[in-house]
Amino acid sequence: MTDDKPLLVFFTSERSGPARRMESLLAHLARKERTRVRIMRVEVDDQPELALKFGVEDVPTLVLVKRKRVVDRLEGRASAPKIEAMLSRHLPAPASAATEPRLGALGDAA
Repeated sequence: MTDDKPLLVFFTSERSGPARRMESLLAHLARKERTRVRIMRVEVDDQPELALKFGVEDVPTLVLVKRKRVVDRLEGRASAPKIEAMLSRHLPAPASAATEPRLGALGDAA
């Protein structure tokens, strides 16, 4: 795989109410941040070895992987602002924010 985008791994279980409640939030985030991050869902009951490898003890757990290294994680049910804050620490600014001119950048003609 040649995609250099960071990977947000969502460890979940159908038996976990908090994890099920985060499903729609993660789906929205996947659409919103598709140019900056990939999101992968891992069902811990189906892939316990992967959960063990990442040290996941509780679900839901979000693990952010960048350049094959874990750089951040959130355990338990997380809100959108909390997830976005975690991502903003590790991801480049969105392209639209980087290309928008700042106020005063063109000088004051007054």
